Amino acid sequence: MTRPHALLVMDPATYRLQFGQRQLHRLRGLAELGDPICTDDLDTPSARRRLRESEVLLTSWGCPPLTTERLADAPRLRAVFHCAGTVRPFVTEEVWRRGIVVTSAADANAIPVAEFTLAAVIFAGKKAPFLAQDAREHRDDWSYASRRGELSNRGRTVGVVGFSRVGRRVARSLRGLDMDVLVADPYAAEEEVSAAGGRLVALPELLRRSHVLTLHVPSLPATRHLIGAAELAMLPDGATVINTARGAVLDTAALERECAAGRLDAILDVTDPEPLPAESVLYELPNVMITPHIAGSLGSETRRMSDSALDELERHLAGLPLRTAVTPDEFAVSA
Repeated sequence: MTRPHALLVMDPATYRLQFGQRQLHRLRGLAELGDPICTDDLDTPSARRRLRESEVLLTSWGCPPLTTERLADAPRLRAVFHCAGTVRPFVTEEVWRRGIVVTSAADANAIPVAEFTLAAVIFAGKKAPFLAQDAREHRDDWSYASRRGELSNRGRTVGVVGFSRVGRRVARSLRGLDMDVLVADPYAAEEEVSAAGGRLVALPELLRRSHVLTLHVPSLPATRHLIGAAELAMLPDGATVINTARGAVLDTAALERECAAGRLDAILDVTDPEPLPAESVLYELPNVMITPHIAGSLGSETRRMSDSALDELERHLAGLPLRTAVTPDEFAVSA
């Protein structure tokens, strides 16, 4: 394999987080690295010089948009291997026009999100996050647990909205549990959903039957407030809404009303806006759990994404089909 010139484009903290000695050693075996190895500013003289010689970019959080002007300084660029999830913030029409190969580590990032979601689903059945808050006030009598209704996961129906990378992982992870998994996604194939252990249904049916609703759709104009007041009203009393996708797919005001009334519970790792305004009632409600967008790759998990990008670079150099390529069509409907 001929080793191409490569440039890492990401902010310095991300570079230090995602590229340890093992990742850098592997990268040096695959590509020629110049000086600087990494930059988050493609407009400096040194970055422009590196762009002119680079055939591949390894990108991550902090990569600036690959505009027509910047790509004019990259005549040899053939591929971009993204060491994180969405490529939407920096991939432009000029990237597609030039036929530059783009890959994403979204599959690798889906792993911790699905793990977090599985834990949230199981905790929702036992009402664990909300009973943990109740315990702060009921320190000498555990009979308060009965006030949360039935605490069980057996026979529960889980509604998975979006058969995305994360959605299908969640469905598969629930397959071994005694739960009924429903999936709503207009783009999903019935046989693929069935193979993952779920059943494809229309969104209204899913909502009416779900004890736990978990969201896994991208944030697009078409999905903004996909779950609004009308959709939340279809959920059974006592249902739990889990959002580890994007805050905008859920109508925050409508959820506030349902949770404040005590009819629904919520486990939110993402919100709209993010973070919520300080005065949001969701902070105060004992039937709402909010975490600060931690479901996705953090810490050592981020190097799984770097390894995925390096896998794709190696396949590219060997002339093998890429496993995580992003196409213009997929880009239009993905996160």
